[in-house]
Amino acid sequence: MSAYEVLGLWWVLPAGVALSGYALSLAGLTRAQRAVWVSARVVRVGRLAHGASKRSGLPVAITFRDPSTRREFVLPNTGRHGDVVHEAWVGREFEVRYPPGHPHRFRIVLDTAGEKHGRIGSNCAVALLLVGSVVHAAVVRGYPWALLGFGALFAAFAAASPDIRQARARDALMASAVAVPARVVAVTMDVHTDGEGEEFVSHAPVVRFTTREGTEVTVLSLDGIPDPGPSLDRALTVHYAPTDPAVWTADPAADRRGNAQAVGTIVTLLAVGAAAVATGLVLL
Repeated sequence: MSAYEVLGLWWVLPAGVALSGYALSLAGLTRAQRAVWVSARVVRVGRLAHGASKRSGLPVAITFRDPSTRREFVLPNTGRHGDVVHEAWVGREFEVRYPPGHPHRFRIVLDTAGEKHGRIGSNCAVALLLVGSVVHAAVVRGYPWALLGFGALFAAFAAASPDIRQARARDALMASAVAVPARVVAVTMDVHTDGEGEEFVSHAPVVRFTTREGTEVTVLSLDGIPDPGPSLDRALTVHYAPTDPAVWTADPAADRRGNAQAVGTIVTLLAVGAAAVATGLVLL
């Protein structure tokens, strides 16, 4: 078999990964399906030190009950424990998962969409397979097929994107937002090095505010607060959704613009994809 023929079998690996992943999912044998899923609640919110790294997020202690032993655990999220917590308050609930019999190896899962079936890896393999198929068709059959394939992919990925749904849901939550005073209680600092060896520093303020119901909320703001470096002890006004304090902003106008831009990006991808498919059909 020639090297060119071997290269033509590129699709075997992603197809095999996708098929095996879906087979395991149907059999209920993926790691996510074999894990124990329980609801956890924050019982303590620690302090992120001024000048610390933002990579580990906010330090919290959570409690959950193991359904097999009925034993209740109170554990910190220090170390590698799944999703990073950027908004925390005592009483906040989210889901965690862990291998049966090993609750100390829990992982926080803030977005469970697609997680419980364990198909994320398989879906990524299918996406890789589709992109590779389009590239292969473009090389073998020419420019019109490239337009057809990539146009269809753009349109499909845009249609499957949750961005529009999430932007509209956020706008709906923020429509009844409540304004309260807040203060920057710490500023994180991380030093990064680019490909040329030059260092640059990024900052993220830690903001604390109290809801009208008396709940103290701590958030690690990755964006939305101008000039974050010297912002320690800065007084702010934040707007939060009454039903979910994790949805908040210090600049409502910028928040609405960001949601509109997210919707516009998806609509543009759909339009570009449709135009590419139409052009490809004309050139065939």
